[in-house]
Amino acid sequence: MMSAKVFLLTLALSFLSVGTASADFYSFTDENGVVHVTNVPTSRNYRWMMSEKGSFKRSLRTYSRKGFEEMIEAAAQRHGVDPSLAKAVVKAESDYNADAVSVDGAKGLMQLMPETARSAGVRDIHDPVENVEGGMRHLSRLIKMFAADVRLAVAAYNAGEKAVLKYAGIPPYAETREYVRRVMHYQKLYKAQAARRG
Repeated sequence: MMSAKVFLLTLALSFLSVGTASADFYSFTDENGVVHVTNVPTSRNYRWMMSEKGSFKRSLRTYSRKGFEEMIEAAAQRHGVDPSLAKAVVKAESDYNADAVSVDGAKGLMQLMPETARSAGVRDIHDPVENVEGGMRHLSRLIKMFAADVRLAVAAYNAGEKAVLKYAGIPPYAETREYVRRVMHYQKLYKAQAARRG
């Protein structure tokens, strides 16, 4: 008969082996906007999202483009941000590259500066999920600050709210003006894409 110590050791080893196993993860967003994630898809609604190879944190970087978009849409809805705008900002900031780092030190999908990430409650700026969550929290705050004037909020995301307040509008910086133009263009494209999907 197996002793209690051997049983506990076997049980512990089995849990450890689960932590190192590889798996594929799938997701879909239902009609109520709820995102469902599983490693055992039970319907054709599920789409491949990412693979787990080794640690879970590492596997987060293997999201498919569709997986990133669904994650961004869900975070946007949680923070009251138009999903088309949210995706447009990510497109303009990093082109969906979770490992992007700017010359100024902005990082991740939403190109968060370390101080912005800290103020938005982000612990790991390199984690795509935390990066997007913090970025949406920050963008939502800017939209409220500028009374739902999306162009001003987007300008503030790029140049900082102090610059927008100083000039009482979009700052006269070529980079910021081009950034606002690009985000508005991408938002229009994403809205059209969403309308086609019905």
